[in-house]
Amino acid sequence: MARYTGPSCKQCRREGCKLFLKGDRCTSGKCSFEARSVAPGQHGAARKKIGEYGMQLREKQKVRRYYGLLEKQFGLYYQLAEKKEGITGENLLILLERRMDNTVYRMGMASSRKEARQLVLHGHFTVNGKKVTIPSLLVKPGDVIAVKESSREKAKIKELAETVEAAVKPKWLDVNAANLTAKVVALPAREDIDFEINEQLIVELYSK
Repeated sequence: MARYTGPSCKQCRREGCKLFLKGDRCTSGKCSFEARSVAPGQHGAARKKIGEYGMQLREKQKVRRYYGLLEKQFGLYYQLAEKKEGITGENLLILLERRMDNTVYRMGMASSRKEARQLVLHGHFTVNGKKVTIPSLLVKPGDVIAVKESSREKAKIKELAETVEAAVKPKWLDVNAANLTAKVVALPAREDIDFEINEQLIVELYSK
């Protein structure tokens, strides 16, 4: 499946905020967004008036890039959220949080969602004892995510394991840093998402 392979910082500049796509670099002095936060392109620095549709589109693109999804994938998640009971916007964000790659990132076993996606694709994690290679798998309460036994001695996994203890974990995950496991104790809640998102704008965009 095709994915964006260009500069990650360019996406942050386009959305006008940090999307934390490059892990630790985004919180360091090397962050390109800090040095140049204007939109990319020849006229990126020009002041532009954004209409209602433009605001809705930018919010959708921001969330899509934050979670690393393609346009079609994001649309499918919205359709699924719309069919569920409750508030559509919140349903959408909860579905995105439940993705396997996001869960690995949230438990502190990756510096970015992109890295988490790659680790899952390479089969370094299990869910309830079974190897998983699908980043889009939706975890549910009761699931136990763990680093696969045969992967624990790999240099990269050992390096990442050192960051688990210090990582900020959401309430819906019970992380055991010593065993490199995490149990889903509840569904994610809206307040667990610490990134500034106005999901109502996305709902309005898809409702047109």
